[in-house]
Amino acid sequence: MSDAKRITWGKPRRPSDADRDALREDLLTRAHAVRADGWAPYRAEWSTGQLAVVAYLLGDAEVLAELEESEGAVLTRYAADLFGFVDGRKDVEKGLTATQSWFDTVRKALA
Repeated sequence: MSDAKRITWGKPRRPSDADRDALREDLLTRAHAVRADGWAPYRAEWSTGQLAVVAYLLGDAEVLAELEESEGAVLTRYAADLFGFVDGRKDVEKGLTATQSWFDTVRKALA
């Protein structure tokens, strides 16, 4: 039998409304910047994930295809950012309905 101690990771962090609000504002700022300046200034500056989520928000299927990203992949990545690991995983299992709903509210704010 091993004398190794069991690792305790602690309680998973659950994002707050303030965290989601900050993420919303960041995404809105990025989306407005792309609308104003086009994609070129941001392709080298932002990560693939940041480009993909803004493309998803703007409904830019062409950019998503160039990045080899799908809407499902974007939503799956953001489920945990929005709701924490446990609730994000539950949302994935339910078809990402809560994540889609959150992104719909961000899209409405872009209009």
